[in-house]
Amino acid sequence: MKLKSISFTILIILSASLFCGAQQKHILTTDKLKNYVSYFNSIDTETVKNYVTNDHAFTWLADNVPLFECPDSAIEKIYYYRWWTFRKHLVKTPDGFVFTEFITNVNWAGEYNTVSSALGHQIYEGRWLRDQEYIRDYINFWLYDDPKQAKPHLHAFSSWLDDAVYNFYLTNLDKAFIKQSLPALDNDYRQWESEHQLPSKLFWQYDVRDAMEESISGGRHVKNIRPTINSYMFGNANALAKMAAITGNDTLKTIYQQKAKQLKQLVQDSLWDDSAKFFEVRKPDGHFADAREELGFIPWYFNLPDDKAKYAEQWDQLTDVKGFNAPWGITTAERRHPLFRTHGSGHGSEWDGAIWPFATTQTLKALANLIDNYTNHDDMSAKVFYDQFHKYAMSHIKRGVPYLGEYQDEKTGYWLKGDNPRSSYYNHSGFCDLVISDLVGLRPRADNVLEISPLIPKGQWAWFCLDNVAYHGHILSILWDEKGSKYHHGAGFFVYADGKVIYHGTELKKVTVKLN
Repeated sequence: MKLKSISFTILIILSASLFCGAQQKHILTTDKLKNYVSYFNSIDTETVKNYVTNDHAFTWLADNVPLFECPDSAIEKIYYYRWWTFRKHLVKTPDGFVFTEFITNVNWAGEYNTVSSALGHQIYEGRWLRDQEYIRDYINFWLYDDPKQAKPHLHAFSSWLDDAVYNFYLTNLDKAFIKQSLPALDNDYRQWESEHQLPSKLFWQYDVRDAMEESISGGRHVKNIRPTINSYMFGNANALAKMAAITGNDTLKTIYQQKAKQLKQLVQDSLWDDSAKFFEVRKPDGHFADAREELGFIPWYFNLPDDKAKYAEQWDQLTDVKGFNAPWGITTAERRHPLFRTHGSGHGSEWDGAIWPFATTQTLKALANLIDNYTNHDDMSAKVFYDQFHKYAMSHIKRGVPYLGEYQDEKTGYWLKGDNPRSSYYNHSGFCDLVISDLVGLRPRADNVLEISPLIPKGQWAWFCLDNVAYHGHILSILWDEKGSKYHHGAGFFVYADGKVIYHGTELKKVTVKLN
């Protein structure tokens, strides 16, 4: 079902006129994009073709994605590689556009080979596309078409769908779409409550239905109380409260504010292990799982924990080589645990320590929130974020060429699914959104204040540019040129809206400025 709104059509027309007006004022050309796409196409067999084939990839990407360049060649290359892989998963169906997770068909998928486990990541990533019909259709598919199936698949995995829909709204301010979607999102939240909420008001989930099977703490048939689903449901409740406020539904706003407040307290009271100084899984018998796992960082993805030093101390484990810091990235369980990497034999996937881009994306987003939104962030800094993100970019490689798969050995970088065709271009994580909203720091908001909070360490880059960003009906350009010799627009930090300078400063630092 494709639901269109008159107001959205008007918004698109107005936005298109703004975009066209700004066409002549781009700072970056599409030359780099074209070169990258030519290279990626040259190393690709293209065994599966969906809506945007390789021969149309450059044109589609040039029309839809923000342009970016920086001195870190790994981050720049993988930024474009991830957009190149993302469009491979776009499928046009009789019910509108959808995105797949696996490039090949898998037998546990729903209609059109859709899988809901990474739905939140896919919406966050796709919210930066110029043509927002793709993400609107995809959300509508899950809200209106999937429930009609004999076996709906939305609840096959935990998700932060409501939170992602709200964060999609923050880039476009399409109130009509929120008003249209809110009843279905409300019903979906209540369905989760009926299926997975305990009398304590906390939520339970199998690790496999968190898309984190063979974990140290969990089990495919064990109803654990997990920081994952409880953080997701907090994020969803918080988003529903904000969306209810947007539509003027004060009753629903109050209901979800109370649910979010209650879950926040329950997670801190029940899932914080004081002895481990970590958010942990709690088992059905009431005991902690006695394992620090990467999922313990997820509460910060939704800004759930209170701003207290005792919670921030958990992040020490991120940079500890006995904790989660490994040569190829962030491990999914602490490396010191006696059961680290013991569950892999005979199983299709393992979340007992191997590196998963899905979890890396969550942790990096959580880390960015900690640094940007909290006063207590222990020793975490822009440098920690940058180093971990650079490592994430470097991990996108196989046999010397760019690659994105399912999960990796933490010491060697070997992709543990080998050459299994389903694993290629695995659409189960994010990267471009992390560049835009966290590394460069364009933090979407519901008002007309543009907030940019870069997580680029002082002195790390002499220049960078993020250009052609569609945001609130404007086209933005964000530019840092320390000496003014790279872009010849002058020295310093510049922000442009529709080709006009709306901010200029001498330092690369957090900026808030009003959009007209």
